[in-house]
Amino acid sequence: QVESLQNNPSQGLVPREDNAGDIVTEALKPYLVENGGPIVLERVHFAEGRGNIIIKYPGTGKKTTSFLGSHLDVVPANPEVWEVDPFKLTVEGDNLFGRGTTDCLGHVALITDFFCSLAQIKPKLRRSVLGIFIANEENKEVKDIGIDGLNKSGKLDEYNVKEGPVIWVDSADSQPCLGTAGMLTWSIKAKGKLFHSGMPNCAINPLELVMEAVNEVQRRFYLDFPAHPLEKKYNFECPSTMKPTQMECARGSINQIPSNATIMGDCRVNPFIKKEDVQRAIEGYIKDLNENMEKIPTRGVSSKYVLPKENLKGELELVWITEGEDGIACDLESEGNKALTEAIRDVTGSVEPYSISGSLPLVKWMQDNGFDIQIVGFGLGERYHAQNECCSFEKMKDGAKVLANVVARLEMSA
Repeated sequence: QVESLQNNPSQGLVPREDNAGDIVTEALKPYLVENGGPIVLERVHFAEGRGNIIIKYPGTGKKTTSFLGSHLDVVPANPEVWEVDPFKLTVEGDNLFGRGTTDCLGHVALITDFFCSLAQIKPKLRRSVLGIFIANEENKEVKDIGIDGLNKSGKLDEYNVKEGPVIWVDSADSQPCLGTAGMLTWSIKAKGKLFHSGMPNCAINPLELVMEAVNEVQRRFYLDFPAHPLEKKYNFECPSTMKPTQMECARGSINQIPSNATIMGDCRVNPFIKKEDVQRAIEGYIKDLNENMEKIPTRGVSSKYVLPKENLKGELELVWITEGEDGIACDLESEGNKALTEAIRDVTGSVEPYSISGSLPLVKWMQDNGFDIQIVGFGLGERYHAQNECCSFEKMKDGAKVLANVVARLEMSA
């Protein structure tokens, strides 16, 4: 079934999350209200075969404790580069190998089992406990069929998800994740003049121009967006960054100066800076460079970005490859943060909160929509989206204890 959950429509991989959802539903079937149990389960579809699942263990009051973020789709896997079959579960000692074991089907299984235990023990709770498994977390090409659809349709309000903390279970390493970085992906294209490489004085070399331009853009970026004082409080290892990751140019002979060259990269922006501010700044840098092309440093006496006799100038073009997203800084004073922190301390003996300069989709959007988002996960960070992805069975067992401890702690304040 896992092979059918791969999500990358541009590669022809459109997942059918219902294949995972059927397994969840079957596991919970004996405990559903219609079969005499306490569990309410609803499958919510905004696209055929691509359902979300809402699980509710009812309490007596309006408040809730929600475990959200675990998703039913996975990133693609290439069996040719794995040491085991990525689409089958392989058990080696404490390690469970297979695509989705860490991100995020392992968490789906963990939370499903947790609700089975609740249904068996039947504790009397004031807070309702919610588990929400979402479709389409791994790709943004299709809109409004996952958590965004649930919010737009009013389902999250119907289940009172804002009436308590939302523990976003889609992270790793069994510690509270206090924050993530926002991300912007960009390309800077230099347009020059193609010419024979033996006469560089007659050309505008776009490779040299784009490298100098990116160097200057980075210099200005780090002046305008230095390390932020709150990064230390949130345990970020890196400040905001802007760097190239790929380069390409017009194809031709090696003895030709090409007509254009492009450098692509990303900005990882810590959550105390808005992505719009970064975009506005970089757009300003490029505008200034275009207006002052003759001031950009050249490479040797024959390197030129302006050819006055021909009335030609090099040109820089900035493109934002994706719309980007802001990072999140979790509320460190909320009841959700305190419950999660103390639950992990109780179960593991210590707590070491961290933040990452990677990005988690949707969490900032949820926070901006009024949800108290706290982030945790029990997979292995070093195996996220990796070849030979796996999780630790013992870590997942501890994860179940953490969820139970969170419920118990929040119940005391209900």
